[in-house]
Amino acid sequence: MSDAALRPRRREDDLDGILLPSRTPLASIAIAVAAVIVITIVGFTLGTVDIGLSKALNTLHTGALGAFSTAVYHVISPGPAIGITVVVVAVIWWRTHDLRPALAFGGTIAITWVPAAVVKEIVHRARPDVAVLSHPFPVQPDPGYPSGHTVYITAFVIALIWLLRETRWHRLVLTLGVVAIVVVFFAVSIDAVHYPTDAAASILWSIAVAPGVRVVWVDWAMPRIPFLRGPRLRGNPPRR
Repeated sequence: MSDAALRPRRREDDLDGILLPSRTPLASIAIAVAAVIVITIVGFTLGTVDIGLSKALNTLHTGALGAFSTAVYHVISPGPAIGITVVVVAVIWWRTHDLRPALAFGGTIAITWVPAAVVKEIVHRARPDVAVLSHPFPVQPDPGYPSGHTVYITAFVIALIWLLRETRWHRLVLTLGVVAIVVVFFAVSIDAVHYPTDAAASILWSIAVAPGVRVVWVDWAMPRIPFLRGPRLRGNPPRR
């Protein structure tokens, strides 16, 4: 009898895809570290390079589109974003009766998201000058690069795609997730609370950093926490 026949079958709706170990852990971590360094350095060079694009996009901040972009900005501000993540983590825990995929999901988002706020303070790039905007948003007290909103939504989508990658929902979540990222990119740019380059750098940040974060948190750290240890999943590289 083959090993495949002896291996327990996974249900179509299992939500532990995020627990499957990386096949290239060291490369993922190296890319994440390099991305943090490069994105930070680039931030110091941008200045007001795309203020013209910010002004042009801000002219769209009228009527229903303006109301929508403002609503998007508020819905995934830090407080609501944390609340959304906690609710989804709770739903995953309830659905799977397993704390591991829930904390893998939440931890991957948080550890990708929080360091971006540190880089924001280090780079300290000013947000677009409200004095030159057609429809200025209330002045935000913190710097703008990278965009925390965009880092969050991109990390959220990536973690959700990993969570559902072995289910029938994977393709739908991938499609809707890309749409959500694009919507947030334009929302923060139309509000002109961020330069478009702030938002673009944030998407690149999450795409490059999240895989390394997942390796460190899910593959390395969680198995060392007694109550988060579980059976090895298929796909684990053999121990040497």
